[in-house]
Amino acid sequence: MVEHLIDVERVIGSSPIPRTMKPVKILGIETSCDETAISLIEVDEKSEMVKILGNTVHSQIDIHAEYGGVFPILAKREHQINLIPVIIKTLTEAGVYAQEKNTEKKVEEEILKIKKILEKEPELLPHFLKFMSETKKPDVDYISVTVGPGLEPALWVGINFARALSRVWNIPIVPCNHMEGHILTAMIKKENDSYNLLDKTINYPALSLLISGGHTQIVLIENIGTYKIIGETRDDAIGECFDKVARTLGLPYPGGPQISKLAKEAREMKIMSPETLPRPMITSTDLDFSFSGLKTAVLYLTQRLQTPLDDTTRKGIARETEDAITDVIVTKMRKAIEIYAIETIVIGGGVIANTHIREALEKLADECSIKILLPQFDHATDNGLMIALAGYFNREKSTNSLDTLKANGTLPIGPRI
Repeated sequence: MVEHLIDVERVIGSSPIPRTMKPVKILGIETSCDETAISLIEVDEKSEMVKILGNTVHSQIDIHAEYGGVFPILAKREHQINLIPVIIKTLTEAGVYAQEKNTEKKVEEEILKIKKILEKEPELLPHFLKFMSETKKPDVDYISVTVGPGLEPALWVGINFARALSRVWNIPIVPCNHMEGHILTAMIKKENDSYNLLDKTINYPALSLLISGGHTQIVLIENIGTYKIIGETRDDAIGECFDKVARTLGLPYPGGPQISKLAKEAREMKIMSPETLPRPMITSTDLDFSFSGLKTAVLYLTQRLQTPLDDTTRKGIARETEDAITDVIVTKMRKAIEIYAIETIVIGGGVIANTHIREALEKLADECSIKILLPQFDHATDNGLMIALAGYFNREKSTNSLDTLKANGTLPIGPRI
């Protein structure tokens, strides 16, 4: 017996939304890792001004901290639990959440189709049915969702949630690349209560540095939607390196903010590391990175010290780790700027919330007399806004063919050259 029956004839039987020059509203869903995030934006296609109508991020950091990293199956479960509260909060903030109780029995076949879509999300299904049976369809033109890269169990939750919403609300879905979202989030600038899309002010090709927990890449932006990877890490990403160094130093997860905090204190107190750490691949002729050796060097250094680490030593090593990573990033980016005669660099990913790295890249841009685009601090980490923006730029790829949507944990942003 179905506990919550949905008015599927009302919402599924309606005709597709026509394309007009009215503002486009896009609901962005992000579940690639340990943030459950949903944003609703409105874009004026004439002026390309963006209004963030609602934006909610629910972090799972506290839950994963005891594992020293993100535990994929736990992340999947938490996304199932969090998605309905997050979408309600987003729609409420946007002023488009309205309850509309449906009590009549409707077509059982359609309910079964929704159950089929969410059959691998058992903790989400009952909450979804209840939400849909009590919620009026909002004024939304597209649903955009991250399909990769990321943790596949987590990605699938967001994808299946988007598929179920699309089925019930008859709204097309736009599949989006997580890394493109990070690029686009750096390309908006706040103006009063809205944001200006800056892509028309950029001379292409531009260059993007994407630095996050799982990715370190230099990407050539030939235009919005056309990307080529010209450099990437051969092993650990910067975020992974920070986490592993932090673990070696006895610091809690996530490691990046902990390392940054101690490094800042070390500079203020003029504390240095007991030894200089390597700058991996800083002199290589390519634009690739490698940070595995750096984290290993920290491990060997702490072993050589033999005694338990005191706060001063931790601060010195944290500073040297951050300096080593920053030196490599700046050197590689300087080389890429020279090779490709770039006039604009775009920085994205959660690691750019690191103040020291951010300031070093700003200094590099100033020295090279080029433009640098950086995301707001609160937009740097994973969020639904980035996926809503990606949905806007990729809306011509929207689909109602729900079975074609697949999670791809290693989805590249473009070809490697």
